[in-house]
Amino acid sequence: MKLAEMTTDEAAAAVRDSPLVIVPVGAQEQHGGGMAMSTDTVRAVGVAERVAERLAGRAVITPPVPYGVSPHHMAFAGTMTLSPATFMQVLRDLVASLHEHGWRQFLVITGHGGNNAALSVLAQEYVRTDLTFAWTPLTSVVSDLIGEVSEVHGHAGEAETAQMLYLAPELVQADRLEPGATALDDLTTTARLSRQSRGPRLSVGFDAYHKRGVLGDPRRATAADGRLLVESAADRIAAFAAELLAA
Repeated sequence: MKLAEMTTDEAAAAVRDSPLVIVPVGAQEQHGGGMAMSTDTVRAVGVAERVAERLAGRAVITPPVPYGVSPHHMAFAGTMTLSPATFMQVLRDLVASLHEHGWRQFLVITGHGGNNAALSVLAQEYVRTDLTFAWTPLTSVVSDLIGEVSEVHGHAGEAETAQMLYLAPELVQADRLEPGATALDDLTTTARLSRQSRGPRLSVGFDAYHKRGVLGDPRRATAADGRLLVESAADRIAAFAAELLAA
């Protein structure tokens, strides 16, 4: 149910038959020496399509937003970033456009963790309106299924690489994958403090973690692991969406 492939007449019918709008958002940013900069967008679209399939016609998918909030990756060539304010305004305008056509329920699926803070703030704006605005990350939805990873892991590491090996193996250059930061003891003080899950929060550029901007060892990733993470994320997000639609 891709909105971009519909005619305007089909879209008008979808307002009634497919009340949930799924908006995949990603980023254009470095993912080490072995993965494409579209990685986060590819993963968001891949999960969005699977969620829509599971909802059996009750959702439409918008074209992806391929840019995100990525200033922490700007030390690496090819990265393009939006400011948080611009990112939020883009989504406001897209939601407003579809709201005008009659849609009232929206689910943003983000493949880039750097978008999370802006999405959380944006969601607050819609609390007392006539529309529902929900959003979800990807990997953290299935964090309980991730095993055998480095002490430091995340961006362009085991889990993300596994997902790409499953969704778009042609965008992974396996011979160029290399480990990045893998242990807390190897990090500078500021980089280590930024990894704390509790207490004060600190953000650093990804070049502060490692010269390649990678967290973890992507060489350990497998397509089988990626399939488990992608399909499980789609199952869990679709279950949430189904409850939302039934409310």
